[in-house]
Amino acid sequence: MSETSLPPKFPLSRLVFYAAVVVIFVVAVLVGRQWLVGTGAPTPSSEATPSIPTIGGPFTLVDHDGNTVTDAAFRGRYMLIYFGYTYCPDVCPTALGATGEALDMLGEAGDSIVPLFITVDPQRDTPAALKDYVGHFHPRMVGLTGSAKQIVDVAKAYRVYFAKVVEEGADEDAYLVDHTAITYLMGPDGGFLTHFAHGTTPETMARRIRDYL
Repeated sequence: MSETSLPPKFPLSRLVFYAAVVVIFVVAVLVGRQWLVGTGAPTPSSEATPSIPTIGGPFTLVDHDGNTVTDAAFRGRYMLIYFGYTYCPDVCPTALGATGEALDMLGEAGDSIVPLFITVDPQRDTPAALKDYVGHFHPRMVGLTGSAKQIVDVAKAYRVYFAKVVEEGADEDAYLVDHTAITYLMGPDGGFLTHFAHGTTPETMARRIRDYL
């Protein structure tokens, strides 16, 4: 009768070796993870999402009838807002004319929209001057002015740039004002919806506005 053969014993030294390799691997992983966290190295789950700049916000101004108004006065209605000034030679009349035509194209659907013209030249644009000016573009258009600080504040809220330009040798009162030429569409809650670049046709403006009504 033959003896049953036994499997060879696994050397103890090899077991120790493999165990050591596993321990070293685990320690390396933990140290690497700690380094990533400690140095702020980004991981896919921790990358920050770029924030979208806010456009619009509270304001207190004076309308073309001399009444103090705030943004809250227009809640529940859409606002088409343009920043400019009555002495503007061409850009402002073109933009405001397009706004007036777009509103006419919308007909009754556009009755919930208030077109606002906010001056960036409060020094010259009094309520009376604004009232005469906005009447040329649309009967519902509201002209807004205010103190220099109030205009700066509302311009910052809408991220509008403006700066007085006095040509060399010209009278200091005969200045121009460089300014952002964008028309903003704001929702009934006062939130930003979209904007229209200078040169947008009334047809395009009316079509895009209708999508929000």
